This record gives sequence, structure tokens and C-alpha cells, in this order.
Amino acid sequence: MATIYDVAAYAGVSPKTVSRVINGDAPVSDKTRSKVETAIAALGYIPSSAARIMRSHRSGLVGLITGAISRTGENTGGHGIPDMFLIKGIQQRIRAQGKILMIADIDNKPGQPGQMEPLIRTFMEHRAEGILYVAGFHQEVLLPEVPNRCPMVLVNCFDLAGTPSVLPDDEAGQYGLVRRIIQSGHKRIAYVTLQPGVEATRLRLAGYRRALADADIVFDPDLVQTGYPDFSNDSGSLISAILKLLSLPIPPTVICCGNDEMAVRVYGILRTRGVRVPEQVSVAGYDNHSAIAETLFPPLTSTELPYLRMGEMAADLLFQYIEHPAGTVQPVKVVGETIWRQSVMNK
Repeated sequence: MATIYDVAAYAGVSPKTVSRVINGDAPVSDKTRSKVETAIAALGYIPSSAARIMRSHRSGLVGLITGAISRTGENTGGHGIPDMFLIKGIQQRIRAQGKILMIADIDNKPGQPGQMEPLIRTFMEHRAEGILYVAGFHQEVLLPEVPNRCPMVLVNCFDLAGTPSVLPDDEAGQYGLVRRIIQSGHKRIAYVTLQPGVEATRLRLAGYRRALADADIVFDPDLVQTGYPDFSNDSGSLISAILKLLSLPIPPTVICCGNDEMAVRVYGILRTRGVRVPEQVSVAGYDNHSAIAETLFPPLTSTELPYLRMGEMAADLLFQYIEHPAGTVQPVKVVGETIWRQSVMNK
């Protein structure tokens, strides 16, 4: 492999002159620059980044820790759209800043803790300017204690230590969806939730109830059912939840689903029982997973899970944090837009 000394000898100049041409940190004549560039091309010389990093204290590298690759092709368990959309948003911003994104995949399966700490240390050894950790769904995480850790931003997750984070505003998203449904004339609005105990369910249920209260609609607990965890087939809790709703003395005119995957199954459950969508019962989803929402018939009304924007905002937040390190900060919450389609009928 050619060295800077080989380039200097080929061009007939000093190694210091070669360094000046490469780094642009001192003036050289056009003739000298041309000779050095010709030598570099002829020898296939690749400058080492180590010296530039030491001088500028900037490597141009950003680390990203995720489990998205390991999870590809697996059952999502009802967590919504793939977190690869978060990574896409991050990558777009990283590229626009002229940085290089280094991705490390982590297997987040139970019984395999402690994988994050060695990855953080590895990124730091490579002088990463900052690190992003992307979770598969909205959740609380516990970060390992790493001394002198470089700036870090959490995406789709948060910790109690106040690490900068970017989260979906699940409460506002569900509130906006239900408010729009109320404005279309519906008052008996059911909500079939994802699994209890997770942040998205807690927050979206709060948004659902707030929208009802703002419209002076009395909350009916019978209209809230859990449709998780039987995502593997249509023979479990989801069918039970839908049948309970349909058997109420005054059944709902709209069923809001925990996500678009659930809505697909609800379409099927209703149709096998002769219930027409939306003529008899309207259906709404959550995520705005276009591969689902736009291909269903009728197309599905759904609130966006704003993963792409979250990824972009997380990268921007990291760049800000690198330039101006901050202490404990409030999470950045991103609200998704409600996309109105034909699955909800105006009354």
C-alpha cells in the first residue's frame, strides 16, 4: 500500500507538501497540486483518516445501535411498522451532513442482556462523534453506565436519566384520530387496543378518552377491548373482542384498532359475519402503514406513526447535542397526521 512518502517521491516534492495538498491547510501552486494529485492517482494512495481526526477532533462517523436487522422477517408482535423507517430517516440526515453512519445490530431477545455496552465502547474507540439507539417500539430502556460516553440520542424509547430522546406522540395521535371521527358524526366509537402495559396503549387510551371528554361524550368502558396477543391467527382474543362489541345493546359505529395489522384482521372478522365496512361498521387503524392502508378495500383511515420524521429529527438532535452538550432534557415528541380514507363513513 502506497504511503505519503511514496507520493512525495513520485511527485518530486516533500511529504509536508503532499499533506498540504491533501488537507488544504496551506497554499500550494497549481502546478505542484497537479503533480501531487497525479501521483496520488497513479499510486492509488488512500490518505489515512487518523491524523485528520486528531487534528479536527471530528471523525465524521456516527454510530447507530438497532435490532431492526435481526427482527426483519419476524412476527412484529403487534408493534406496528418496521423500525427500518426510523433508520431511513436517520440515514437521510446523516448523509446530508456529509457523515458516515455505522450500524451495529443488537439481538434484544430476553436472556441476552448487556449487548449494548460493548457496542457503545466500540463506537467510542472508533471516535464516533455521537450514537443513536433505535428501539423497535415505544418503550422505556435502561442504558449501561459508560464513563465519558459520547453524545447519545434515544429513538422510539426513553430512559429515566433524561437522555435526549425522540418519541411518537401517541396520545396526541389517537386524540386527533378520534376527534376527526367525532367530527364526522360518530358517537359510539370503540377502541380495540394492543397489549396492556406498554407505553403506546397507555398513551393512546388517554388520547381516546380525552377526545371523548372534549366532545362531551361519556366514556363507556364496554367499548374498550384488548385485541392482543393473538396475532398469529384469527381465533383468539381479537375475535372475542369484536364479538363483544357487536353484541352490545348499542354497538359501535366505528372500531378503532391498535394498529393497521389488527385492522386487516378486523376487516376479515366483520366480513365473515356479514358486516359490511364501512356501511354497517366503520374501521380505523393506526400507523398508516401504506402497504396495508392503501391496499385494503375500502382503503383504511389511519393515523401516521411518524417514523421517518422521527429518524430525521433524532439525527438533527444528535448534531445539536454534539455542538452544544446538554444535561437532562425533555423528550421530543412527534405527532402523526391522520390520513382520512374510505373506511370511515360520514354520518
